[in-house]
Amino acid sequence: MLTGAAYAQAPVERLGGSSSTSQLTLEQRLSQLERVMDARNKAQMALLEQLTALQDEVALLRGKTEEHAYQLEQVMLRQREIYQEIDRRLAATPTPAVTVPVDNAGMVSAGTTSPTYSADLNENDAYDQAIKLVLEDKRYDAAIPAFRQFIERFPNSTYAPNAHYWLGQLLFADGQFDEAKQEFAMVMEQYPDSNKRADSILKLGIIAQEQKQPQSARAFYQQVLSEYGDSTEASLAQKRLAEL
Repeated sequence: MLTGAAYAQAPVERLGGSSSTSQLTLEQRLSQLERVMDARNKAQMALLEQLTALQDEVALLRGKTEEHAYQLEQVMLRQREIYQEIDRRLAATPTPAVTVPVDNAGMVSAGTTSPTYSADLNENDAYDQAIKLVLEDKRYDAAIPAFRQFIERFPNSTYAPNAHYWLGQLLFADGQFDEAKQEFAMVMEQYPDSNKRADSILKLGIIAQEQKQPQSARAFYQQVLSEYGDSTEASLAQKRLAEL
């Protein structure tokens, strides 16, 4: 009887041990599966964040590209207007004479690198010469003194606001912000009816922004919006305000 009882208990012990082992293995597999799913979810979230960041960068680049394309279009339009203006004046006036400085012996002075205007150049011719240096000859360094000379000789000219504006543009492009500010401010303050006034105020805002003066920049941009709300300069001012 003892032997029979021993044999009867043996299967129960083996079954109990097998069930515990199977349960432990299942828990391990579930734990491993949870870790795998958690790692996969984290990887997917990281990819989603990277995708969102890339989409934001693409949107930003697209906006800047559109803004640059718009600005280039406006520059081309302004240049075309200036060319038309020059053609009209050149058709009505003779080609100006240009002289080169000479010494007492009648020879070209040493160190002369560019021609100067002769004393009989009239107002239209002097302005045409300065504009030509910018648009046709691309001699921007020579155009700066040409516009200064024009302003000095013809301070009350009808072209004076344009001369101040173009001088400001040249100085701005050359990084001479303080001097450029003086020219743009002259257009803003002295020539309220000039078609260059809106862009001059906009440029004053851009210079203030470049010089880390956000309050001044904001004031100039808001002035453009207030006084020229339907202009292309107002659209650019609005975009600049959003960047401050």
